Amino acid sequence: MDIRALAMGLAFAFIWASAFSSGRIIVGAAPPLTALCLRFLVSGLIGIGIALALGQSWRLTRPQWRGTLVFGLSQNALYLGLNYVAMQTLEASMAAIVASTMPLLVALFGWMALGQRLRPLGALGLAVGFAGVAVIMGSRISGGVDPLGLGLTLAAVLALTVATLAVRTAASGGNLLMIVGLQMLVGLQMLVGAAALALAAVLTGERWEIDWSWPLILAFAYTVVFPSLVATWVWFLLVRRVGAVRAATFHFLSPFFGVGIAAFLLGERLGPADIAGVAIVMAGILAVQLSKQGPAVAPAKGRDGS
Repeated sequence: MDIRALAMGLAFAFIWASAFSSGRIIVGAAPPLTALCLRFLVSGLIGIGIALALGQSWRLTRPQWRGTLVFGLSQNALYLGLNYVAMQTLEASMAAIVASTMPLLVALFGWMALGQRLRPLGALGLAVGFAGVAVIMGSRISGGVDPLGLGLTLAAVLALTVATLAVRTAASGGNLLMIVGLQMLVGLQMLVGAAALALAAVLTGERWEIDWSWPLILAFAYTVVFPSLVATWVWFLLVRRVGAVRAATFHFLSPFFGVGIAAFLLGERLGPADIAGVAIVMAGILAVQLSKQGPAVAPAKGRDGS
C-alpha cells in the first residue's frame, strides 16, 4: 500500500470515527431519523450542485444505478439510521467500536460470495484486531450497556458490510470518474438515503422536537460537510485504489479515533481496558498492512475475484 493510499485511509478513518461524536450531539437534541434525513438532503444537494458546476452528467449504467441505490439504502439509510437511533442510549465510542468489526464481515462475505482469500498474516491481523475490539467491548458491556442500542449497532454494521461490497458494483466498468464523477454519485446516494429516512420518520411517527444550541448547529454543519461528503468521496477513491477488503481494514482504526474523540469532545470514559484494546487493534492493523505489501487478496481457482 502506497503512502497516498495510507494517508487517504487515515483521513477517512478519522472523519468516519468523528461522525459518531457529532452524531451523538445531534441525537441528544433532535429526532434522529429526521435529523439524518435533513443531513443527507443538504449534503446531497451540495454534492449534486458541485457536480453540475464541474460539468458532470447524470449518465449512469444500469449496474451503477443499482449500486448507487444499494449503497444509499445500506449505508446512508440503514447503517446510519440504526446508529443514530441507537446513540440515543448508547455511547458514541461503543457505536464506533462495534462498527470497527466490519472488515471481518467484509472478508467473510468476500470469501463466501466472491471466492476471495486473505494471506495468513492478513487473516491473523484481522483476528488480532477483532480481539482488541473484544477487549474494549467486554469492558464496556460489563459496565452496563443498553441491549437494544447494542443490537441496533450490530444490525447497522451488517448494513455497512453490504454497502462496502456494493461499491464494487457502483464503480464497475472502470469509468466512474470519467462518466459519472464522484460528486454526482455521492450526491445521488445522499438523496436516496434522505428519501428512505423521510419515509421511516413518517412511518414511525417521529416527533419534531429540537433543542436548539450552538453545539447542535456546529455538529450538524460539520456532519453535513465532512462525514457525509468528504469522507464518502475519499472512501470511493480509496476503494478504487486498493480494493474493498484492503480499504475496509482502516475501519479497525475506529476504536482508536472513535474512543479518543468521544473522550475529548463528550467526556466519555477512557479506561485501562480501552487503552489496551486499542493497542491490540493497532498491532492487528500493522499485521494486515504488512500482508498487503504483495497481492493480499487472491481469487479462488475458477472464481472471479476482481
